[in-house]
Amino acid sequence: MLIPALRGAAGRLTRLVLLLAAVAVASFALMVNSPVDPVAAYVGADVAAIGPEQRALIAERWGLDDPAPERFLSWFGNLVRGDFGFSATFNQPVLDVIGDKFLTSLALMALAWLLSGVLGFALGLVAGARRGRAADRVITWWSYTLASAPTFWVGLLLLYAFAVSLNWAPVCCAVPIGVPAAEVGLLDRLHHLALPAITLSVVGVAPVVLHTRQAVIEAMGSDHVAFARAQGERGIGLVRHRVVRNAAAPALLLQFGSLGELFGGSVLAEQVFSYPGLGAATTTAALGQDVPLLLGIALFTTVLVFAGNAVGDRVHAAVDPRAALADAGRRT
Repeated sequence: MLIPALRGAAGRLTRLVLLLAAVAVASFALMVNSPVDPVAAYVGADVAAIGPEQRALIAERWGLDDPAPERFLSWFGNLVRGDFGFSATFNQPVLDVIGDKFLTSLALMALAWLLSGVLGFALGLVAGARRGRAADRVITWWSYTLASAPTFWVGLLLLYAFAVSLNWAPVCCAVPIGVPAAEVGLLDRLHHLALPAITLSVVGVAPVVLHTRQAVIEAMGSDHVAFARAQGERGIGLVRHRVVRNAAAPALLLQFGSLGELFGGSVLAEQVFSYPGLGAATTTAALGQDVPLLLGIALFTTVLVFAGNAVGDRVHAAVDPRAALADAGRRT
């Protein structure tokens, strides 16, 4: 048992290293070919006031006048030594920026992830168990509508409805404006967190609902459910004992595999609600052509998504042993 486990871990590590290398090369190529002038982005509104000498000094200071392959190899060499570079946008080391901003985003993404998973699974169970009835039609229509709705559009609607019109939620930010973060209590933080988290969860709930519904429909049509019905099982008891476990496996796999979409949604949600997390930092770095920070965020999110998929595979195999047997069969 130990040797196959070590082989599996070595294989996953090799895939992760190759994936990180591909992401690094592709991300750097996209940034180098971006139409945004990095010097103009760094200087800002005063760019017209500086002359060619000053532009050349800034480019030399940040290594922008070096050939692209040389810049990439220099960055990669520093990365191997554990140096992710320095963010000109935030005037901090890249790792410090990612650590600080990710902690701010963690509560938002974790709450949205939990809400979308629980709500999506519950609604999927109801829709699948009530297939063809009013509840199924309403839930399915709602899910397809949300699946095609952009995150920023949903966020703007919720912002207008609950923050502007009803005044139930703050318009922006992670803490009250003008109050130091260290002095903000838990209730105030949750008050500012609620609307962005609901925006992310509302958009992310649709795939979970639709996949769970399909899994429930397949389980309800299986032989073991037909046998249970012949034994007199009906209603909620039948779904709880015979269907939930089969439907939970694909829902969990999808939920753990959706971390990339969750982060992409957080970029838009944080912009709408001016939430100072990693998503907002990504947008700021992109507009400012902060290449070291963008590369660091790209590698960090790659590891996050890869880890989520690996955990999802493990949880899926634990909930549905047939998946583990099928995977072992493919490897042999």
